[in-house]
Amino acid sequence: MLQPPPIVLSFAANDPTGGAGLQADLLTIASMGCHPLSVMTAITVQDTTGVDDVMALDPEWIADQARAVLEDMPVHAFKIGLLGSVEIIAAIAEVISDYPHIPLVMDPVLTSGRGDELANDEMIDAMRELLLPQVTILTPNSLEARHIAQQDDDSSDNKLDLSLCAQRLLHMGCEYVLITGTHENTAQVTNTLFAADGIVRADHWERLEHTYHGSGCTLASAIAASLANGLSISESVLEAQDYTWHTLQAGFRPGMGQYIPNRLFWVRDVEDDHDHDHDEKS
Repeated sequence: MLQPPPIVLSFAANDPTGGAGLQADLLTIASMGCHPLSVMTAITVQDTTGVDDVMALDPEWIADQARAVLEDMPVHAFKIGLLGSVEIIAAIAEVISDYPHIPLVMDPVLTSGRGDELANDEMIDAMRELLLPQVTILTPNSLEARHIAQQDDDSSDNKLDLSLCAQRLLHMGCEYVLITGTHENTAQVTNTLFAADGIVRADHWERLEHTYHGSGCTLASAIAASLANGLSISESVLEAQDYTWHTLQAGFRPGMGQYIPNRLFWVRDVEDDHDHDHDEKS
């Protein structure tokens, strides 16, 4: 019998647009050669312009969803996205605590691309206390990193240095922190991977002209899939960035809002190569 591909379990919310959330995770994980499992945390009302409403699911249902598949199949990596409530955070933290050997990638979803709040202060506190100590790699953008790392005595007038943010997040228990630079005012996008002993790698990418719905979900899921495929943390981060950048470069705008990453961009490349070969033989 053929061996199954590596399995990645995603905890995330449903996104009817297919741009972010569970749909983005499933497409990304499958595109990178892994089998995706999904545990839905919330149902959203949204389009490509923003999120209008979120209905968090019952935390017991979320825990039961996860335990059912975890007791049935070997999972090689976890990915966490939008959570929905403090109670859900506690439920997921309890489940994953039984699997400390499985790497955990967390995309701390705090707002939508439009700025709609998706995590309040109580949820952020719960993330800090219950999830971050179990996280293998946290993947915040610079805005999220500053928000989660903010302390009461920080001046509200100054933007926190991202290296300081990373050190604070690592001190909260993360093994690694990858801070993405899409929201920074720089010519290129610089994504920096931090560990307790300093910077592991810093990668620079051409800044694309559009804004994208689901880029963070794509990156975190791609890292989880790469880890499931057996790559190291540093290799996984580079592989996932390369994959994500190409999904954005090939992105499309199906609605009136943001572009959506094309997680199957490589299929078009394969089709083009096949058509080219066919034309040459004709």
